[in-house]
Amino acid sequence: MKRVSFAEFGGPDVLQLVAAEEPHAGPGQIRIAVRAAGVNPVDWRVREGQKLTAHPLELPAGVGLDAAGVVDEVGTGVEGVEVGDAVFGEGTSTYAEFAVLAAWARMPEGLTFEEAAGYPSVVETALRVIREVGVRPGQTLLVSGASGGVGSAVLQIARDRGITVIGTAGSANQEYLRSLGAVATTYGEGWVERVRQLGGADAALDLAGSGVIRELVQLTGDPQKVISIADLGAPELGVRFSGVAGSVPEALAEAAALISRGKLHIPVEKSYTLAEAAAAHIDSQAGHTRGRRVIVV
Repeated sequence: MKRVSFAEFGGPDVLQLVAAEEPHAGPGQIRIAVRAAGVNPVDWRVREGQKLTAHPLELPAGVGLDAAGVVDEVGTGVEGVEVGDAVFGEGTSTYAEFAVLAAWARMPEGLTFEEAAGYPSVVETALRVIREVGVRPGQTLLVSGASGGVGSAVLQIARDRGITVIGTAGSANQEYLRSLGAVATTYGEGWVERVRQLGGADAALDLAGSGVIRELVQLTGDPQKVISIADLGAPELGVRFSGVAGSVPEALAEAAALISRGKLHIPVEKSYTLAEAAAAHIDSQAGHTRGRRVIVV
C-alpha cells in the first residue's frame, strides 16, 4: 500500500509517499480502507520533532491521526461494527490507503468521507478545552484563532450549551464566525479594547498560538481561566497547555449526535491527495484556515 512517511524530523520536504506493508487490526482495533484523512496541526508538530508525547517517536514514521473510511478488518474483542461499515475515528498513520483505528463511530447519515475525516481530533479537543476552562452556560468565552477546525467546533458546541462566544479571526473570516453564532472581531492592533467593548470574557482559549497569552490573562483576570492548545510557552505565564486527549470514543459519539441534530458542521476548506501532503502541511502551518483541510485517498 501507499502511505506518507518521514525518516527524519524537519520541514514539509521530509514527507515522502512510499510503499509500505499493510497494517492489521489488533485486539480492540479495526482497520479501514481510508477514504479521507484529517490534517491537524499536531501532524506537522510531530513531523518537526516537537516533544508532544512522553514516548520518543521511532523513525521512519507515518503521519496522521484522523480518518474516515470503510471497515475491512475487525480485531478480536470488537463488537458493534462489521466489515463494510462506514466509520470515522482516530488511529495512527492515517495518511495512507489502509489505517488501524483505536477509536471510531459510525458516520452520521448524509456525511461524506471527506467531511467526516475532519471531525475526530477536532471535536475531542473542543470538548476537552471547554471542559477544562470551566466556562458555564450564561458566561462568555473568548476564542482566539476561532476560524480553524477546533475553533469552528468550539463555537458551535459552546453556543449549543448556552455559552456566549466572542471569536477573533482575520477580516476575511468575520462573517464565517457570525454564521457559527459567535460575536466576531478581528485580531491585530486594538483587539483587546474591542473585546472589552463587547463585554469582556469569563474564560478564554488560545487556539492559534499567536502570542496573545498575556492579553487573554488580562481580559479574564486569572491565568486559570485561560487554556492554550498551541503555545508551548503558556505554562511560563501560569496558563495550562492542554495536549493530552480525553476519551475519544465519547467525543466521537457526541460529535455524531451533534451532527445528526444539525448542531455541528465544519466545512472542508481544501482537499489534497496523498502526494500533496507536504502542501497540506504548509497550508496548515500558515494558519488562516476556515474549517478543515483533509487528504483524500
